[in-house]
Amino acid sequence: MKKVTGLGGIFFKCDNPQAMNEWYAKNLGLATSEYGTTFEWRQADNPSKIGSTSWCTFPEDTKYFNPSAKPFMINYRVENIVALVDELRKDNVTIIDEIVEYEYGKFVHVLDPEGNTIELWEPKDD
Repeated sequence: MKKVTGLGGIFFKCDNPQAMNEWYAKNLGLATSEYGTTFEWRQADNPSKIGSTSWCTFPEDTKYFNPSAKPFMINYRVENIVALVDELRKDNVTIIDEIVEYEYGKFVHVLDPEGNTIELWEPKDD
């Protein structure tokens, strides 16, 4: 069973997300919005499919990364999130929440051994 298939996104806390987005836009050319930016690419095993990776700033006081106290969170693209969560449970991995589904994919959060929150995403790629 495939597990992680790629990097879905990098999210980090900062004092002023808007200023950070503006700095990255001006100095590094990222096409940012209030949600950061999205990089689109073609999947290596099926170039007709488009994938994406997100880069997002969050306010310093966000609760989205909880229970981790770290200033970052990594999102990994996965296949068959339901089967993966079942396998993780068998290996006693801490599952933070239930799988939720949106128009752009399914998500769940888990903890690694050092207490970092990891977001798993089964995308609905075009």
